[in-house]
Amino acid sequence: MAEDFLSIKNLHGWYGKSHVLHGVDMQVGKGEIVSLLGRNGVGRSTTAKAIMGLVDATGSVRFKGTELVGKKAYEIAHLGIGYVPENRDIFPTLTVEQNLTLGLKGTKPGQWSYEDMYRMFPRLKERQHTQAGVLSGGEQQMLTLCRTLMGDPQLIIIDEPTEGLAPKIVELVAQYLQELKRRGLSVLLIEQKLAIALDISNRVYVMGHGNVVFEGTPADLKANEKVRKEWLEV
Repeated sequence: MAEDFLSIKNLHGWYGKSHVLHGVDMQVGKGEIVSLLGRNGVGRSTTAKAIMGLVDATGSVRFKGTELVGKKAYEIAHLGIGYVPENRDIFPTLTVEQNLTLGLKGTKPGQWSYEDMYRMFPRLKERQHTQAGVLSGGEQQMLTLCRTLMGDPQLIIIDEPTEGLAPKIVELVAQYLQELKRRGLSVLLIEQKLAIALDISNRVYVMGHGNVVFEGTPADLKANEKVRKEWLEV
């Protein structure tokens, strides 16, 4: 059951005095890909940050039965949640391979190896000894995704992985997400591109004004023109 893996109930979140999340309820099941959709500014990234302990929050976020609200971000990461932020948070003066090594929890990879990363993104293999700061935006996004996987998470939260990327790189990221699905990893995907989200997700949530306004399968959302027009279409 989804509630046995990641369960969010009545989640409120703040940036300083600004109240952004207003009682979010959602779940992600084991081995499930769930997409969180909505226009910019509705609280999707804040939801991710609240799960990771990066903003002030109240309510409940339980991961495998453990309450996360009140824990530090590093404690949450050590419980098995990986987070890929929107801003491609790489270490620019370190090489590609050094960045991947920093993602390890211990001294050895878990179910994901360097070879896995280089197979998914051959361009990283070509540039493994290159400083990450000189990579293109798309290459840095690949590196951020891979570095998070090297920590062997059981759940990965990915915020806008295709934002600003060229179509060929977007296609690579979509293949990466499919690989995660095949390997049984749970994913919470925050994504603007509806086609990708609907193609790979088991379920989708739509946010509006800091709360969930729709939950269902991709087929349910495709069939609900009212929700799409009101909360998603520009």
